[in-house]
Amino acid sequence: MRCLHVLNGDATREVFDQSGISGEKTVWREMLCEGKTPATTDIRLFFGERAAYLQQQYGIDRDAYMRDLPETLRRLDEAASYDEIVLWFEFDLFCQVNLLFILYYLDQLSVDLPPVSLVQLDRHPDVPGFRGMGMLKPEHLPPLLEQRVRLQPDDWQLALQAWEAYRHDDPQVVEMLSARSPRNLVYLGKALTAHLQRLPGTANGLNAIEHFFLDRLTLGRLSEQALYYQFWNEMKIYGFGDFQLDVYIQRMQRAGVLERENNMVSITSLGKEVLAGEENYRSFASQENLWLGGIPLVDTPWRWDTDEGRVIHT
Repeated sequence: MRCLHVLNGDATREVFDQSGISGEKTVWREMLCEGKTPATTDIRLFFGERAAYLQQQYGIDRDAYMRDLPETLRRLDEAASYDEIVLWFEFDLFCQVNLLFILYYLDQLSVDLPPVSLVQLDRHPDVPGFRGMGMLKPEHLPPLLEQRVRLQPDDWQLALQAWEAYRHDDPQVVEMLSARSPRNLVYLGKALTAHLQRLPGTANGLNAIEHFFLDRLTLGRLSEQALYYQFWNEMKIYGFGDFQLDVYIQRMQRAGVLERENNMVSITSLGKEVLAGEENYRSFASQENLWLGGIPLVDTPWRWDTDEGRVIHT
């Protein structure tokens, strides 16, 4: 039986390579939960725009990005030649958005696909504080493979709808889909809600991540690593690495709500005023060319209302 394993990230690959599981593999290295996801069906144009955006906003080399993609996409393009495709993706926003795209891409091939199965988990009894498959041991993976679930038509329908909604500019559609109860995409709803909580908050313009950082810093200065570990323990639904958190800290520093000195981070007086709702974060933080999927943040009328737990249009 010829099987293709699609792994979300190199941390999973390192464990997978030692697991003894047979089959071919490819590693998906994108972070589609960050930045602009162009609303186009032209894949070359989609990734071309992504590459330009990621270089401008995140400093990711455009040429290196474009060199890495063809091999991964070539494996997916050969989907019909396999007897099964197994997707190894976790519960968090980072993984779930990538999963949506992979399913969309496979669907767009317009070929007779083999069974597509999903290995997914949000905890493991042998790994306290589980945050991802990279924390597992090689011997953990074969039992997980045996527990994989085969995606059904209603799973595919929801995934395709969710991807289309994610890359367009109306978050209310995402909100509606987050309330769906799919058969096998059991982590998608919470991940989509976490995505919506990255919209500016109604109270002070802070999103959930920015609010978390400032709130923790009111207790005193912290090293960047200590702050990040608190985030990973309490906000693991996002699945962000230190690279993404560094970007958040840099933006907040430029806005003047926190300070960094010798890898120590502290809240400023302005940060305290914003946290208290006396000032609005968006008055100090540039939103120029920042995107959440298909939503441009500059001048967006969309907000997340924490008290009501929903998206509102202002």
